[in-house]
Amino acid sequence: MPRIAGVDVPDAKPIRIALRYIYGIGPANAEEVLKEANIEGQTRANKLTEDQLAQIASIIDNNYIVEGALRRQVAQNIARLRDIRCYRGERHRRGLPCNGQRTKTNARTRKGRRKTVAGKKGVKALK
Repeated sequence: MPRIAGVDVPDAKPIRIALRYIYGIGPANAEEVLKEANIEGQTRANKLTEDQLAQIASIIDNNYIVEGALRRQVAQNIARLRDIRCYRGERHRRGLPCNGQRTKTNARTRKGRRKTVAGKKGVKALK
C-alpha cells in the first residue's frame, strides 16, 4: 500500500479514488492534485513510481490541511461555538442537527435510538 500524507491508500484502486481515503481530500481536490502533478487519474496507485508518490505527497502537504490538523481545526471550531453559547453551539452540545433540519421526524442519526415516553392513559369516567 502506498503511503501518502501519513495514510495508507489502497493500491488496487485508481489514484483519483485512492486519494479520497485521506481525510480532507475529496473528489475535486483529488483531481486538482493529480492535474498539478501531471498524473492520469485512472492510473492504479500501485503502478505509481516513488517520485510520483513523493510529488503527490508534497503537493498535499504544501496546499491542503489534511488528517490530524484538519480534525483538530474542526474540533476547535465546534468548541468555539460551544464556548460562545451560540445557537449552533447549543445544538452541538445537545447532539441535535444544527443546520436547520426538521427534527419532529427524521434526525435519528443525531438523536440516537427512539426513547419511548409513556403517554397518558385514557381515564374512564366513573359512574
